[in-house]
Amino acid sequence: MRMLHIAGGKLAERLWSPLFRQALAPLGELCLIEDGGQQPEHRVLEHLRSADVLLTGWGSVPIPEALAEDPGRVRYICHVTGTLRGTVPLRVIESGIPVSNWGDAPAHGVAEGAMCLLLASLKDLHAHIAAKRSGLWGLDMHTHGGSLRGLRVGVYGCGAIGRKFVELLRPFGATITVYDPYIPDVPDGCQRAESLEELFDGIEALVIHAGLSAETRGSVTAELLARLPDHGVVVNTARGAIIDQAALFAELESGRLRAGLDVLEPDTLPPDHPARQWDSLILTSHQIEWEWPDGHRPPTRLLPMHEVCLGNLRRFRSGQPILHRMDVERYLRST
Repeated sequence: MRMLHIAGGKLAERLWSPLFRQALAPLGELCLIEDGGQQPEHRVLEHLRSADVLLTGWGSVPIPEALAEDPGRVRYICHVTGTLRGTVPLRVIESGIPVSNWGDAPAHGVAEGAMCLLLASLKDLHAHIAAKRSGLWGLDMHTHGGSLRGLRVGVYGCGAIGRKFVELLRPFGATITVYDPYIPDVPDGCQRAESLEELFDGIEALVIHAGLSAETRGSVTAELLARLPDHGVVVNTARGAIIDQAALFAELESGRLRAGLDVLEPDTLPPDHPARQWDSLILTSHQIEWEWPDGHRPPTRLLPMHEVCLGNLRRFRSGQPILHRMDVERYLRST
């Protein structure tokens, strides 16, 4: 089995760790090409068509749509990371070439991060730290605090990450309501909301796990945020553009709401932006799911995305069904 990855520039270090390359070796021949972004399309296609399996991911050269009409030897595209758009065109999905991505690989890390942000916001850790550093001590109990026990939580989006978050949250005794029109049922112990408006009615904390699409972009509006009670909490580890950010920032600047945001739109803030100083806001720079720090040493274990990729490659080689296969509907709904 000939496996091929073409990087637009240099290989993504975290993706192509020595440990991952070593694990791929028993599965077949691995060819890695750098600086593919400098090659003309016909040359890229020539390389792609010479492989049985294409391994794509962070930093990959985009696959030309022409591969859909003439795939050559290509029989499977294993996208090692998450987002496909910009790398694998929709036409390739429509052509019937099997395409998969990392599926539920990030679910635990992101869900764990959302739990961290929810708890930290409820307990006002950011404000506590700021107070101690400025020479103050306690906070006003009438304007700070909270508990997961009995907390009315609204979960917006309940795919692999949302379900893992519910699994982590359930033992703490929260009341959980879920809005996701694409799932046939909600996790045990959860209530189902039939609309975003219904989700926001009565909740005290909103946790977003939806993908970004035309439907979800800007869907958390100023009107919906206004339905949250004073001192309500917003947690977003999905995509910043799902929220009307200007409206949320106005609520946070006033101190009426609190938030833990791993994502923004755009996904950064200028160094002098006032939001960096708000006690009501915790920012984690799209890094909340990071693994244990490696101190710049080679990793000693495979990441979940590597495990999913290796499992699917073994399935492909043995003729078994591929997990997390992408179809048109899921592609259009995925971030």
